[in-house]
Amino acid sequence: ILELLEWEVQCLDRRQFMTRVAALGCSAAASPLVTPVALASAPWDTRLVVVILRGAMDGLDVFRPHGDPDFARLRKTLGQDSLDLTGFYGLHPALEPLLPLWHAGEFGAANAVSTPYRDKRSHFDGQDILEAGKPGLTGAENDGWLNRMMQSISGITGQTAFAIGRDQQLILTGAAPAARWSPEAALDLSPQAQSLLELVYSNDPLFATASAQAIEIAKSVEMAAEDDAADADMMMADPMMSGVRANAEHVQLAEFAAARLRDETRIASFSINGWDTHLRQEGGLKTALGRLSDTILTLRTGLGPVWEKTAVLCLTEFGRTAHENGTRGTDHGTGGAMIYAGGALNGGHVLGEWPGLAEADLYNRRDLMPTRDVRAYPAWVMHDVLGINRTTIELSIFPGLEMGRNPGIVG
Repeated sequence: ILELLEWEVQCLDRRQFMTRVAALGCSAAASPLVTPVALASAPWDTRLVVVILRGAMDGLDVFRPHGDPDFARLRKTLGQDSLDLTGFYGLHPALEPLLPLWHAGEFGAANAVSTPYRDKRSHFDGQDILEAGKPGLTGAENDGWLNRMMQSISGITGQTAFAIGRDQQLILTGAAPAARWSPEAALDLSPQAQSLLELVYSNDPLFATASAQAIEIAKSVEMAAEDDAADADMMMADPMMSGVRANAEHVQLAEFAAARLRDETRIASFSINGWDTHLRQEGGLKTALGRLSDTILTLRTGLGPVWEKTAVLCLTEFGRTAHENGTRGTDHGTGGAMIYAGGALNGGHVLGEWPGLAEADLYNRRDLMPTRDVRAYPAWVMHDVLGINRTTIELSIFPGLEMGRNPGIVG
């Protein structure tokens, strides 16, 4: 077999070869076509999970301000069946499985938030700015705020890291070590395949290192597979997991992340797609929120006692228009909501200053007016939970941010 593969390599250039190697199960670990779950160990005991909600979640339809007299005027068909939380705010029914976490103080939101991005409303630019944590993106200087946070702390070490999805994340890109994994990648490398990789790249330092990392990932995943399967069976026995779709991709991702976070990993970041709801939002948002609910419950159950030391931050690139459109959806907007969960945070609240929904109160008379920079919330989590000083946060991790008063996201 090895001789046959060696002959095949002679007929292929490197790009073709890496495409063929996908069949052997290792190229997915480094492919730019997969969205990473990136993980790294760190010198503290708290776990930080950042979930990017790609597509611009409509915060007004998730944590619904039904106590605002203008809400019903703007939303003729959307948001009419809320689960009351505070008298002023109601919850979208698709998140009903998370109500026990709300009452336990382990699930909440911050409303009327946004990045510094304004007016152009491009998903690509908005997501890049959200993940970079700074308003300007300039070529080689692009890196992610989680990676800059890691660089600011001594004692950070790289750990085998893993990826999911189809697009590259910026949030953990940078000088600090982090790796990636995709759960749909079959990383079982035969001895012949391993020998082939070592042979082909023996005189190429760059690719020799990459192939060695792929081999290491394959070995670690193989060793963990049986333990993860047992963990998944145990998790599904938890009553709170009764409505969770056991074999769905987002659940597999959360199960894998939870297993690593129970061990040495301290930071994880991944994405959930499906939040761009221009048309018939009721159905699309229900589906996306179902995935988010599954993900949070899977993290909570999978982490076990570690959940008490966990902060989960769910961020989206911008909000959506205050007024629903003619196709029972909403269009790209400005102010939105951030969702958070975990035993390390102060749940049971909708944080933030409410700006109102009267036409004069809206941004450009169309969008929810942002009253706080969304970066302030992860900044205060870094400050209060991880002990990072305010100067480092405002100058290096989130350049240009003024953290302002403590919003109370940490209990």
